Amino acid sequence: MSREWCHLCHDLLDELRPLAAELGWTLRVLDVDADPELEARWNELVPVVLGGNTELCRYRLDAAAVRAYCRRFPLESAP
Repeated sequence: MSREWCHLCHDLLDELRPLAAELGWTLRVLDVDADPELEARWNELVPVVLGGNTELCRYRLDAAAVRAYCRRFPLESAP
């Protein structure tokens, strides 16, 4: 979850992009200001990184938490 005008959001996303590329994950950035339900739920709690419904980190990137979450899912081997 992010906001367009939030410098912490931009900083976290800049740090997260290379980690996501390394892990083979696709990022989906949701702007809380674009959705009243998201804004009501996340308002001042952004930036936040979610893995599904699991909050992995908030305000600053916790690479260890993201890596630990990703280790829960085995990589598929190529045939």
